[in-house]
Amino acid sequence: MANALWDTRDISYAGCVAQTFLFVFLMSAEYCILTIMSYDRYAAICKPLHYGTLMDSRACATMAAAAWGTGALNAVLHTANTFSLPLCQGNAVDQFFCEIPQLLKLSCSESDYLREIGLIVCSVLVLFGCFVFIVVSYVQIFRAVLRMPSEQGRHKAFSTCLPHLAVVSLFVTTGFFANLRPPSLSSPSLDLSVAVLYSVVPPTLNPLIYSIRNQELRDAVRKMMSWSHFSRDKLLTCLYI
Repeated sequence: MANALWDTRDISYAGCVAQTFLFVFLMSAEYCILTIMSYDRYAAICKPLHYGTLMDSRACATMAAAAWGTGALNAVLHTANTFSLPLCQGNAVDQFFCEIPQLLKLSCSESDYLREIGLIVCSVLVLFGCFVFIVVSYVQIFRAVLRMPSEQGRHKAFSTCLPHLAVVSLFVTTGFFANLRPPSLSSPSLDLSVAVLYSVVPPTLNPLIYSIRNQELRDAVRKMMSWSHFSRDKLLTCLYI
């Protein structure tokens, strides 16, 4: 945002370090929190009588601390290792932010490069474990919902889960496509588009997805759409006259 406002593409070394750390930290912590939220929904739907015990304030504080701690540890490891690499390919990052894969392209140390690749593989395995946990939780949730005799209860359970499921799907699909696509599909323009897709789109859509269940927001959107439709019809009538 600062670069856009001041019409510059430069970033300081310290700024690049901070940006990389915060990006990895927040992405990792968000994924951990999404995993915890799947457990919260599992406890609420599959074990409603034990929900108060399973998700009391102490358990919530412990899980939140674990999520932020995991994100911080992951960010420290990746940031420290990435910026310990000797850079011999210039100082121009071919991206609109300090992205680790683009920084690795500037490295000239094969052993340090492989060490960072190893850290990335470990992180992917941890994220895959979280993904499996989310899938297993939702399998149990859907089995419990389908056994509910009340249609209203099933609707309420599905409406509780769908926003979270939509956010997880958006987060996972964009992240997986950005990092696991084959090298044959890599090009500067595509890399830039994919980076925008996974770094900008999910945070932008998250508030909207989670607010879909808010009746006041739905009424405001409906009113805005009806007003725009009325304005368009009025404009067309004036043009016709």
